[in-house]
Amino acid sequence: MTGAGEPAHNRYSVPAHSPCQLTETPPLSQPSTADPSPRPSAPQEAQFQPFRRIDGATASGLLIVADHASNALPADYGTLGLPPAELARHIAYDIGVGPLTEALAARLGCPAVLAGFSRLLIDPNRGDDDPTLIMRISDGAVVPGNAGVGPQERACRLKRFWQPYSNAIEAAIDAGFVDRQPPILVSLHSFTPVWRGWPRPWHCGILWDNDPRLPQALLARLAADPALVVGDNEPYGGALSGDTMFRHATSRGLAHAIIEIRQDLLADDAGIAEWTERLAPMLGELAGDTEMHDIRMYGSRTGPVPALGS
Repeated sequence: MTGAGEPAHNRYSVPAHSPCQLTETPPLSQPSTADPSPRPSAPQEAQFQPFRRIDGATASGLLIVADHASNALPADYGTLGLPPAELARHIAYDIGVGPLTEALAARLGCPAVLAGFSRLLIDPNRGDDDPTLIMRISDGAVVPGNAGVGPQERACRLKRFWQPYSNAIEAAIDAGFVDRQPPILVSLHSFTPVWRGWPRPWHCGILWDNDPRLPQALLARLAADPALVVGDNEPYGGALSGDTMFRHATSRGLAHAIIEIRQDLLADDAGIAEWTERLAPMLGELAGDTEMHDIRMYGSRTGPVPALGS
C-alpha cells in the first residue's frame, strides 16, 4: 500500500529524466542544473537489442515479422512507471506471438524478425508520424514514463528502437531480392478475447488492405475448418498508413497479410503447437505459388503510397 498522498506509480521504476535527453523545456522559474549528457551510456545501449532475427532460407519465399512480440524495456527506462501486472497485459505486447513466430520459422525454415521492445515504449507497427506512436494512456492504464515525451525524446526512441527494427525487416526483404525470391510477408499479432465487455467471436482474423492475393487464399483455407470463426478484416481493419505492412509490403508490391489470433488460444504450449500445425502447411503451400512472388502495386485504401525510397 502506498503512503497517503503518494502516487501509486512511485512504487515502480520510472526514469527521473528521459534517457535520451533531460527535461525538454525546463520551467523558466527553475533553471536546469542537471548533468547535460543527453544519451545513455554505450554499455546500456549495447545490452538491449531492439530486434531479434531468426535466420532462415530466402528460398523459403516467406518472411515472418512480429511487431509486438516482446514486453521488454531497456533498463534505463525502468518500467515506464507501470506495475508488473500492466506489463503482462496486451497493452505491452501481443501474448503468444513470440513463441508462435519461433515455431513457424523453425517448421518452415524461413527467416523472421521480432521486435525486442514493448509497444508501450514506441509502437513499431505505427508510422513515424502517427499520433499513437507513443501512448500516454493505453486501455485505461496511464503510462507515467510517457507523460512528458516531446519531440526530442520521440526522435530518440525512433532512432534507438523503431528504426533498427524497421531496418532489419528491410534488410531481410532485400536479401530475398538478391536471391531473386521476393518474399511473401506475414505479420503475426494476437487480440484480446474480450474488448470493453464484449466477447469477440473470432478465433482468428486476416487483416489486409488492397492486395488480395495472400489474404483471400488464407481466408479460404482457414474458413474450410468448420471449428473456426474467421474474421475478414476483423477484429481490426488492415489498412493503416505507415504501419509495418504499408511501409514494407504495400510500398514494394509484396504479397502480404496480417494474421491475428485470439490470445487465449495462444496461452500455452498446446495452443502454440495447434496453431503452428494449422498455419505452417498453408503458409508453406502459398509460399510455393510463383504468382505470390510477383511484384504488384495495388495501392492502399488509406491514400497515396509513397514511392520506395522517398
